[in-house]
Amino acid sequence: MTAVRPRNHRPSRWYAGLAACLLALAAHASDPAPAPQDDGPYVFDAGKQLDAVWICGGQVQRTSVARTATLPPRCGYPHAIDVPASLPPAVSKAAATPRIVAVSDIHGQYDLLLRLLRANKVIDADDNWALGRDQLVIAGDVFDRGAAVNETLWLLLRLQQQAQQAGGAVHFLLGNHETMALGGDLRYVNPKYLQSARLLKRSYPGLYARDTLLGQWLRTRPVLLQVGDTLFLHGGVSPAELELALHIEQTNAAYRASLGRSKAEVHADPATAPLYDGKQSPIWYRGYFDGQLGPDEVRALTQRLGLARIVVGHTTMNHISSLHGGRVIAIDSGIKRGESGELLFIENERLSRGLLDGSRVPLREFPGAPPRED
Repeated sequence: MTAVRPRNHRPSRWYAGLAACLLALAAHASDPAPAPQDDGPYVFDAGKQLDAVWICGGQVQRTSVARTATLPPRCGYPHAIDVPASLPPAVSKAAATPRIVAVSDIHGQYDLLLRLLRANKVIDADDNWALGRDQLVIAGDVFDRGAAVNETLWLLLRLQQQAQQAGGAVHFLLGNHETMALGGDLRYVNPKYLQSARLLKRSYPGLYARDTLLGQWLRTRPVLLQVGDTLFLHGGVSPAELELALHIEQTNAAYRASLGRSKAEVHADPATAPLYDGKQSPIWYRGYFDGQLGPDEVRALTQRLGLARIVVGHTTMNHISSLHGGRVIAIDSGIKRGESGELLFIENERLSRGLLDGSRVPLREFPGAPPRED
């Protein structure tokens, strides 16, 4: 006699589904618990004193300190922090020095940045300034993606203090990701920092508000910087917005005043809309790479600005590259991926790139259209 199966009875599919559920549960049960996070410090203005806050092992730790104090390391950034009596003034133009080093688009890759700076003797083995009276330029986008944004910010502030004492300079320029994160566009913020904001009962932009040490410092940073006959900025100078580069002090002041305003606000305001235009503004422009401009147009642009070259980040090239007869140098070398990176060296008009092993090689020639990455 043949057994009669109940309607819709599918034992093999049912057992397969059960097995899959059990395997998923077993895999989830074996997943290690997320490591408690370390972050900080965040330093808040509390009137006569400062409140310094760390997150160590997922637990908030606080202390009050004098307005000029040294904060010993707890967790997060591993070095002591000398709270400055005053923040350095904004700089839009600087005289050239025999050696200028530039890097961009770090995106929270602190460990890789340290390797690169140490290997090329920009800093020593203890992460102290080693360039003497020379200059280091960071062409934007320290924020977003990676999990060590704060460590990078504190490193740059510390190096800026040390360089100033040695007669040199560290210039940190704002890129599009600084303006995005501080304006509340959190699409690229690492989840670690959203958790830090929750633990500290602030919004993420509130961690860098005007009542914080890092927020005050960020509001002194420029977007455009001319060093000798070289202009540094994150995106580029568009011919359509040439006036912004012809008047860089006013442009930098406008960016500083608008930092922290939302995307909707800056786009709705005719005074700030050109600063944030997604195609033509100094923090977003890509026209040197996508065929908008050719060598003749770039030559005319640099001549109008009285420049030998324009150095930009923002558009990832994987290797530091020369474009348009050397009038544009692209320095976004893909550090954000956490695998490799390069430094630009300008030494008495001789350009080279410094690699992770400390060796120096010529610039790459622009090979073609790079991939589009925001």
